[in-house]
Amino acid sequence: MIEKELNLPQYDYKLKCENDRKLIFDNLRHKYVALTPEELVRQTFVHFLIEYKSFPSGLMGNEVSLTQNGIKRRCDTLVSDKCGNPLVIIEYKAPNVEITQKVFDQIVRYNYVLKAKYLIVTNGLCHYCCYINYDSENYSFLKEIPNYCDL
Repeated sequence: MIEKELNLPQYDYKLKCENDRKLIFDNLRHKYVALTPEELVRQTFVHFLIEYKSFPSGLMGNEVSLTQNGIKRRCDTLVSDKCGNPLVIIEYKAPNVEITQKVFDQIVRYNYVLKAKYLIVTNGLCHYCCYINYDSENYSFLKEIPNYCDL
């Protein structure tokens, strides 16, 4: 299975088959969703953030809707601060998808609307975390994903 290829801690997924489709349980959406390579990355990464980086699951949402230039979009995962403001946007790609400038452009477009302080992009193999300093109007890439309390 794909999870052995990922650069993330493994965990026991809740899987099931329905109408010849493989499904994985999404703990944030509280439902089974189609098991795709990208979805496996999402579920594994969310588990990593909650279990290893102390992200509160109650402040996280998957497939969060937003409107950008009159067009409805969905960011893969949004993490809020304790006041409900956007703090982290996460974009997932399948393990076979290279993280390119185009991927960063996508998450930056979402951030024009959300104004999060942190952007994370991962394909389950490579993880990039960027901090945006709105006061000095610059950004920096972090060496690792911070714990939630350090955001």
